[in-house]
Amino acid sequence: MLGMSDRALSFGTMAEAYERFRPGYPAALFDMVLTYAGRPVRTALEIGAGTGKATRLLAQRGVTVTATEPDGAMLAELRRHVPANVRTVRAAFEDLRPGESYGLVYAAAALHWTNPEGRWSRMAALVEPGGVFASFGGPVQLADPAVEEAVRVARAPFLASDDVPSPDGTPPGDHLQWPGTELQRSPWFTDVRQSVIERRATMTARDYVGLLSTISAYLVLPAPEREQVYRRIAEVLPDTVEIAADITVHLARRRREP
Repeated sequence: MLGMSDRALSFGTMAEAYERFRPGYPAALFDMVLTYAGRPVRTALEIGAGTGKATRLLAQRGVTVTATEPDGAMLAELRRHVPANVRTVRAAFEDLRPGESYGLVYAAAALHWTNPEGRWSRMAALVEPGGVFASFGGPVQLADPAVEEAVRVARAPFLASDDVPSPDGTPPGDHLQWPGTELQRSPWFTDVRQSVIERRATMTARDYVGLLSTISAYLVLPAPEREQVYRRIAEVLPDTVEIAADITVHLARRRREP
């Protein structure tokens, strides 16, 4: 059975698929982050940048971004898409050493791959006092409940669920979700906020299966099972599907004193 760290490193061979099939982020997301900051954000650090879908949107606004990513294939794909004001560093979050701090540190659908031990003191060391931490992401679901159920049935012999469970066990129905729960308990951060941005898209059935091929629950299946589950899912999909990929955004401010 592969653990979380194995799943965290399961993306590299899929870098091109990740870039092609994963939905991007809307401009409204960064409007929200920059409004929350309440002051100009000149420097930012992304943790687990993947192919840079979040980083390029922020860099286009003139922010000097340092994109960190442990996987070399992901980083190579990122470099093909980002503007010149992005610096890239091949490193996991746990490998980053205190030194330079940033006005904004953020993670796009990547924070749950980081080691919980010392997570927030390590994070605080990277954020300027008064600066902002942001985390955002969420599951990609089929908007039509009937199609979602058909896919669940097709997937069931191989996977009970393709969701990433809450790292701290917070039930899905609770008002405050992870990582807001941990941020609220941290002595390093204050003014914790949670918001949701609606994101909808229509894609072909082929592209939806391509999207599934970038999700860790499928990537860690043995290859023969992986191909079987993709084929079974493709058989129950209409020609085009609508996805609901709402983004849950968590924002917090680095205390000036812990």
